Amino acid sequence: MENMILILILIISIYTDIRSRRIFNIVTVPAVLAGLFYHIGVDGGSGFFFSSLGFFVGLALLFIPFAMGGIGAGDVKLLAAIGALKGTSFVFYTFLYGAIIGGLMALFILVKRKHFKGFVYRMASSLILLKSEAGSLDIRKDDLAPSLPYGVAIALGAVCTYFLEGV
Repeated sequence: MENMILILILIISIYTDIRSRRIFNIVTVPAVLAGLFYHIGVDGGSGFFFSSLGFFVGLALLFIPFAMGGIGAGDVKLLAAIGALKGTSFVFYTFLYGAIIGGLMALFILVKRKHFKGFVYRMASSLILLKSEAGSLDIRKDDLAPSLPYGVAIALGAVCTYFLEGV
């Protein structure tokens, strides 16, 4: 049951994130509630704890990147919904695989737009020389301009976790 819900929200989230760069509450909130009620129905109080803990771990893993403006709220809620459906271990591995996949997606975008060499040069000089006008790393806005549908990376991370869970 929770696997079918997971597959459904992942498909919808990939579609909407690619199309509009948004993951809608109409997808994530019912998924959280379905995960919570499903686990309560199956395991009672321990199911509530399992689902709630997964929800809060998923929320916590992406809260700082969200607070810093690096990702959208829909991405955070998607990971929290995955946690409510599948629990803490699953959501943690989804986060790790999603980070790897998201990094590869960002690398692909930088290479495709021919920004990779300049980006690496500016990052290396900022780290080595510790110089910057703003007092932090010298990251230009044009390096960050291409938006990355991170919900896709999260969804693919969940798929990897699902298939590699027993490995």
